[in-house]
Amino acid sequence: METLGGAEFAPTSTYLNTSFCGLLPRRSVEAAGRLARELAEGRPEGSGSTAAVETARASFARLMGVSADRVALGGSVAVHVGLIAASLPAGAEVLVPEGEFSSMVTPFTTRDLKVRYAPLDSLAEAVGPGTALVALSAVQSADGRVADLPAVRAAAAVHGARVLLDASQAAGWLPLDAGRYDYTVTGGFKYLLCPRGASFLTVTEEAQESLAPVHAGLYAAEDPEGSTYGPVEEFARSARRYDEPPSYLSYHAAAQSLPLLEETGIAAVHAHDTALAARFRAGLVGLGHEPVPGDSAIVGVPGLGERKSLLARAGIVVSARAGNLRASFHLYNSAADVDRALDVLSG
Repeated sequence: METLGGAEFAPTSTYLNTSFCGLLPRRSVEAAGRLARELAEGRPEGSGSTAAVETARASFARLMGVSADRVALGGSVAVHVGLIAASLPAGAEVLVPEGEFSSMVTPFTTRDLKVRYAPLDSLAEAVGPGTALVALSAVQSADGRVADLPAVRAAAAVHGARVLLDASQAAGWLPLDAGRYDYTVTGGFKYLLCPRGASFLTVTEEAQESLAPVHAGLYAAEDPEGSTYGPVEEFARSARRYDEPPSYLSYHAAAQSLPLLEETGIAAVHAHDTALAARFRAGLVGLGHEPVPGDSAIVGVPGLGERKSLLARAGIVVSARAGNLRASFHLYNSAADVDRALDVLSG
């Protein structure tokens, strides 16, 4: 199985670490470099292009199955989650999976809220009449488990709870419809192939009614050019009211990375990534290891985290998370990458 990335990627290592940080396509590197040179030379366009920012917004929206007016842009998942946490009344219950990523938990624990934990496998059953919000990752960072999202949505609907989905470990390889969730947050620097500094929030029209733009600046205005001084008098009618000031270098690159995924197709990427992960799991079983079962593009191997350094010495980049060896596969990986990692682990 060959790569899907073609000439856009040229890693000098066997890179199986997209869950930590995705590789930048050549076109994205060129776009960010071009903007940096323009700024260094004092050219007028060096401050950044709003058109590039809007290209990234629109491309992300298409990838996630929503309209662009439901997408807000920012710089980190934690800030988006903090915005949502600030909208909840004191004492509201937030249900999260045990072992959830800290950026999805901490913004709630720092406020006067009741945070309750449940095992991921029984999260839907844990939703109750007092639950205001269920906050979970589509795919777990520590071991690659994929949540039973239909079950969580159904349970939340029964009890009138909203759902916040972190798609950071899923968007870019797992087909998702963001419109099915009250909120989604996504760090763009993993499977979406963007640099750090590009992140995305989606908000349904109904959820927007009770979500105040607490960190609003001129970019959140309906008319940004007319809102430079004094308080913003009219916020954007769309989810753009939750925009943070964009990191233009990141978004110039994102405006290239996201269309590359559209060109390739999420269905094709999903088939490619999960086939490589399945090959790796089968090989691990053959070596006597017990990887976390499933059909995720992320493979966690309990108790094998210490092998990260062995793989690193062989030029193979993976992560160690919560005691697991974590290997993650994306469009720039091939069957040869899988076999090389298995060969080192067999030694």
